[in-house]
Amino acid sequence: MRVLIKNVSQIFQGLIFKGFLWFASRPSIVKRALLEKHITPSSATDELPESGRPSKIRVAAIQMKLELIKQNHARTYAETIYRLTKEAVDQGAQLIVFPEDSGVPLVSLIPGLENLAAQGLDSAVSEVSGGDTKVADVFRILSPAVRRIYETTFSILARSFRVYIISGSAYLEDDDGKMRNISYFFDPCGNIIAKQRKLHLLPLEAEWGFEPGSRLEVLDTPLGRIAFPICMDATYFETFRIARLREVDIVAIPAANNEEYLFWRTMRGIWPRVQESQVLGVSAAAVGNLVGIVFTGRSGLLGPLELTPSEDGYFVQANTFDEEEVVVGDLNLDALYQFREENPLDFNVKLYEKYLPHLYDKGMKERT
Repeated sequence: MRVLIKNVSQIFQGLIFKGFLWFASRPSIVKRALLEKHITPSSATDELPESGRPSKIRVAAIQMKLELIKQNHARTYAETIYRLTKEAVDQGAQLIVFPEDSGVPLVSLIPGLENLAAQGLDSAVSEVSGGDTKVADVFRILSPAVRRIYETTFSILARSFRVYIISGSAYLEDDDGKMRNISYFFDPCGNIIAKQRKLHLLPLEAEWGFEPGSRLEVLDTPLGRIAFPICMDATYFETFRIARLREVDIVAIPAANNEEYLFWRTMRGIWPRVQESQVLGVSAAAVGNLVGIVFTGRSGLLGPLELTPSEDGYFVQANTFDEEEVVVGDLNLDALYQFREENPLDFNVKLYEKYLPHLYDKGMKERT
């Protein structure tokens, strides 16, 4: 009987918590908060050509500070994303890229999490769940609420400001029921035009119970041909090689490096990939301390060495590695194409196909 009562009690508490999440994530909360901002649409995307690629585009890499939300979760989150988006729009950005884990602050929806934060996420989850739950299971419970707040916020801002937004990423339950780290690409009408699942996981993410994606999304847009893999995906050269073989112009990398900043660690990621593949790059890094996990990084816009003013591979870069910043600059596609013509890459695809036939055959042929 005691076991039955305990089970009934747990079910009842679970229903109460799900009811709370539904109530706290109502889209009307986000809509009301953003309506109060009286957003003026940007005219920046009007300058893009109706067909063909543009000569250049203006891009913002958001170096967002990740922190727990203490109250009014949906409203506070929407206002934070609005503030950063507006700062980018005010500087003429046509494409705005947020960092990986931009949706993770919504883990604050768990009551009392702030008091457990000093223990770290694993310990906090163990304390809340009694020790039998993986981190991914907690995000699964939160997923419907996080998705509502996340999608509503970015969709309204993209539509209201009339800009393209790559949202960064959030841990969500995918269409097949697996838990994944998922990034969204919104157009100026607020539509989701693509979702990118993280292809290469950190060991910690795998331990937490998340699954990798299996497809690199590539989009033809008025901004150019774009791919937007996530963080660790830039550590492996194959990601960018496939992107280049699929004729990508710009690769955006939302990142969240959970480590103390060290310049040489940063060289494992997007910088060498841009040089190898002759693409333009956008790196949007998370900073801050969330549930005991420290995030550092320097956001920026990248290109081949010869195209950058200081010949260091950066058009513009954040001043800090641990403070919130909005980094805005231009990416010149005309210059990129001229550089490629003058410095052609001779990929030995036959060699690659010999050892990785499926990978490179698909990379060459796939166009959607």
